[in-house]
Amino acid sequence: MSEYHTRISETGTHQLLVEPEWLEEHIDDPDLRVVDATVQVKLWPFPRVKSGRCGFERSHIPGAAFADLLNISDPQRPSCTFTMPTAEWFADHMGRLGIGEGTRVVLYDARENMWAARLWWMLRTFGFDNAAVLNGGWTAWRLEGRPVSSKPCAYPTATFTPRVRPELIADKGEVLAAIDDSTTCIVNALGRRQHRGERKEYGGRGHIPGAKNVTAWEILDRETMRYRPVEELRKLFRPMLEADRVITYCGGGIASSSDAFILHLLGHRNVAVYDGGLIEWSADRNLPLELGE
Repeated sequence: MSEYHTRISETGTHQLLVEPEWLEEHIDDPDLRVVDATVQVKLWPFPRVKSGRCGFERSHIPGAAFADLLNISDPQRPSCTFTMPTAEWFADHMGRLGIGEGTRVVLYDARENMWAARLWWMLRTFGFDNAAVLNGGWTAWRLEGRPVSSKPCAYPTATFTPRVRPELIADKGEVLAAIDDSTTCIVNALGRRQHRGERKEYGGRGHIPGAKNVTAWEILDRETMRYRPVEELRKLFRPMLEADRVITYCGGGIASSSDAFILHLLGHRNVAVYDGGLIEWSADRNLPLELGE
């Protein structure tokens, strides 16, 4: 049992993070839904995204279903953002994936866990708590030589009943107010060069004033894509763990969900994701951006 699992079992909460070994042992459990949430991203020369379905159809964890976040997110969203849809839209997609009352979910992706973390955050926002992220995702699964499949899979349709938690999503107004609020900590999950203003990836240079920078990449072991040990994560997020409320952001809601997931894993229970992210923020020329560290 990993350090994560020991800590979680001691708190009595739902299991938030599972290891590949655990998943392989439980993969045939009738109430378990394994879901691949991969989206492929290219940032240069401009940000663009495409569904990870093609890669999933070539090879995936046996029995897994595919969740296309490009369709599940708000269909009216701006390009490269993944803002929350209506509760009805989300419930319909989850039901078709077989996710509902009496089911457990393990989420993974073929990148840096952040797409899995995004769907985890969406499920939690709409009131579903019995979901976990696969530590290391597809990368760790393959490195360990675990079984793979190309067979299509469809779980039985379920009824997903949304119970919206609006406090888990921050809007532009709350972020603006948080700049001068000493009880709230803003966290930028994007890379350091973008944070300092050396790169312009999402329409603006720099970061929201006062934001701390914990990138969604430094929380990982880059070879296995597993999250770093708990004590290392605590050091990275120490200022945030001491704040009353934390708001994470990135370009369009994905990397910020990864930081938010880790903060929740570490025990913080008042975390929100700024869904519009830097794309929305930088589009409003009246809003400030800060250069440097």
